Amino acid sequence: MAVDPGQAANAVTNAVLLKHASSITAESVMKANPIGVSAGVYNYTSADQLITLAQTNGIEVRGHALLWHQTSPAWFFEGDTTAPGYKATVRARLETYITDVVTHFKGKVYAWDVVNEATSDDASGNYRNSQWYQIFGPDYIEIAFRAARAADPTVQLFINDYGTEDTAKLGRFMAIVDTMLARGVPIDGIGHQLHINSTWPPVANVKAAFVAAETRSLINHVTELDVSLYTTDSGSCYSSPPTGCQAAFVAGTVAYSDALRAQALQYRAMFNLFQEHASVKSVTMWGVADNSTWLSTFPTARLNHPLLFDTAGNPKSAFWAVVDVGFTP
Repeated sequence: MAVDPGQAANAVTNAVLLKHASSITAESVMKANPIGVSAGVYNYTSADQLITLAQTNGIEVRGHALLWHQTSPAWFFEGDTTAPGYKATVRARLETYITDVVTHFKGKVYAWDVVNEATSDDASGNYRNSQWYQIFGPDYIEIAFRAARAADPTVQLFINDYGTEDTAKLGRFMAIVDTMLARGVPIDGIGHQLHINSTWPPVANVKAAFVAAETRSLINHVTELDVSLYTTDSGSCYSSPPTGCQAAFVAGTVAYSDALRAQALQYRAMFNLFQEHASVKSVTMWGVADNSTWLSTFPTARLNHPLLFDTAGNPKSAFWAVVDVGFTP
């Protein structure tokens, strides 16, 4: 389960977390922002709180994420971009940051999402045109992985992305992976976020993503699983401001009950698939219970109960569909 210190202390989510989670991922507090205050200055306070919680309760920790374009502090890129030594300076900052952070958590996490969301969302190219890519091209991925491996020779290193259930994006993603593997970059596994909904994707699409990793002798982790109740949002729903979003469900209505049933069936289908693939070594829910989920406000503010436990921390039909083969949603 993904959790931050506030959720870990919340009465509802704390009880669910301690009973059901064998692994936790820091939802935000182990990202470069807020850990990287400035070059060589770190704030580990919140992340260390989660580590203590995990160690006290026999829970393992996945590290997330060393390099993500959305949480890369501005100080990484400070300086005259036209200066001859600019690129080397930024590289040194990145290598130092990864070395220091991985060393701090060495022996406390079993895996790191080293690079997060590096793949383009469209056919314009394989790589997301992030500031990292603009400076280094594909090399920044190799730099990050090699620094992480040097800092901790035993931790598992993952490249993580969303949309691997989309055939076209999977192709671009695996082309990046193949490039890195050909260079000898120490990638141990693929992280599939799986922010999905109750009717998409088909099981076959997710299976294809797992097989793509397996054919390259890589581990699969499901890193950010949730199942939205909403299935008909238009592309413009993800614009600012959002338009064309499916109307909000109303709790207690037949439509809402039907949506929860469809969600339960999708969860069952996905977990059945996970069980079929020995390469899937970890499955992480992106949240603990429905009282705290990013999908309450993204892509628009509305009721969305995407997890296995309801707002009171009680198991939903989705939970029973996963753990009880005889349960009928």
